[in-house]
Amino acid sequence: MSAREEILARLRAATADVTEARGARGEVPVIGKESPGRDETLELFARTVADYEATVTRCTEQEVGVVVAAALARAGAHEVVVPAGLDRSWVEAAAGAGMRVVADGQPSGAPLSAKELDAVDAVVTAARVGIATTGTIVLDHAADQGRRALTLVPDQHVCVVRADQVVHDVPDAVALLDPRRPLTWISGPSATSDIELSRVEGVHGPRTLDVVVVG
Repeated sequence: MSAREEILARLRAATADVTEARGARGEVPVIGKESPGRDETLELFARTVADYEATVTRCTEQEVGVVVAAALARAGAHEVVVPAGLDRSWVEAAAGAGMRVVADGQPSGAPLSAKELDAVDAVVTAARVGIATTGTIVLDHAADQGRRALTLVPDQHVCVVRADQVVHDVPDAVALLDPRRPLTWISGPSATSDIELSRVEGVHGPRTLDVVVVG
């Protein structure tokens, strides 16, 4: 018997008692499935993002600033960085509550250094698209999202996603993205596990992710 035949024989023996196809239990979101509708897609997005241990809050356009400030306060943020192109009304309430809000690249025009970024507690950005089936947020680093380092160094990321930016699945998102732009795909707070599956958060990015869904 060749090595290949021996391996196949062992696989057949190990799976001889398996009668149910893997994945048959429960309902799993299907990539590429037609969107069930706007409301259902938003509910699925909120659910899958929360499954990653992120906080999801839905609000109106007028409530964004208050919701962002509340998220920052929950994490104990004192100093917050924002991209230069962010809607400043989103952080006015935070500034009014005594938090120091710094726009990257302002007022000197030079971006914050690595040391300065490391001293910042949180970052607030917009997003390019949200994906319901995977609970993923994609940034293309436009002016309201800033450079990649902004969302990788601070300990908390508050990301504002408009309801009309949420799509059902990955193919829908890819159709909206420009492959020539730098893209960051975010699925929950930064986390990793060791061989014993002990989860550690904040290893290579924010340990706290707050998602604000507007609309």
